[in-house]
Amino acid sequence: MKKFVLFLMIALSLAACSNSEGASTDAQETKDVKLVLDWTPNTNHTGLYVAKAKGYFEEQGLDVEIMLPGEAGADQLVASGQADFGISAQETLTEARIQDIPVVSIGAIIQHNTSGFASPKDKDITSPADYEGKTYGGWGAPVEKAVLDSLMKKEDADVEKVDIVNMGNSDFFTAVERDIDFAWIYYGWTGVEAELRGQELNMQYLTDYSEKLDYYTPVITTNETMVEEDSEIVQSFMAAATKGYQFAIDHPQEAADHLIEAVPDLDPELVRASQEWLSPKYKDDAERWGQQELSVWSNYAEWMLENGLLEEELDAEAAFTNEFLPQ
Repeated sequence: MKKFVLFLMIALSLAACSNSEGASTDAQETKDVKLVLDWTPNTNHTGLYVAKAKGYFEEQGLDVEIMLPGEAGADQLVASGQADFGISAQETLTEARIQDIPVVSIGAIIQHNTSGFASPKDKDITSPADYEGKTYGGWGAPVEKAVLDSLMKKEDADVEKVDIVNMGNSDFFTAVERDIDFAWIYYGWTGVEAELRGQELNMQYLTDYSEKLDYYTPVITTNETMVEEDSEIVQSFMAAATKGYQFAIDHPQEAADHLIEAVPDLDPELVRASQEWLSPKYKDDAERWGQQELSVWSNYAEWMLENGLLEEELDAEAAFTNEFLPQ
């Protein structure tokens, strides 16, 4: 009997050691990953916050830290390896690739461009021709004047007759009350906020004027080293992100609640209204969330080259990949 008890104690002890070692191995296998946003958290990012809150990243063995970009910017942080993944946009990533910055788009967050030029209705700006003699508030990027010029030319209007100023840190609503007439906004956030404020806007969506301006904004990025050397991590990250965005497509209000809980400084009413507007647009008419097409990358790069925004042609095939999207 004593021998049996001794054997049982030894067996239990070995089992406990084995379990302890297994737990340690599992813990070591969890990979710390940094994701840097393009801006302050908003409904473009909801699927990522859902994936974190509901444990989708954890299921994939990832411990994801969501970071704000700071002064360096998401593309530079991802390119340098200071962040593993980032949020960017096709226009900035195109410029980055021309400058040999090794950032790659691995998923389109929104399938079609939802941005455009907005103005309060009482400004009576109903088409690009009306931009003449008005003040545009922007952030000082060359692409802004090029887009204005592209739209205005279609109506025989002259971009040189637009007063282009830098809004600085002013938000759209403050700026249009102070010293500007119109600005470039994403309707899914600022446009929805205008609705909640009861402020009617006139809106000229870029996609209404040029197919080449229907580019991917925003996108999820990583760097070429991650693609080549840590493809399993990229695959796992995108599996969790896809699950998060699909949840946001199917359950917009619950998804909004996860974003609100993670970022309590956000206006809950705006988040919920924005999410309701944006969730159907994540996937839209694509066969799956995140899908990117070569024609979209080629068309926009051609437009940038034609408008003097690029020094050379983009290798569009190298700028993005769909290989990490779940089948």
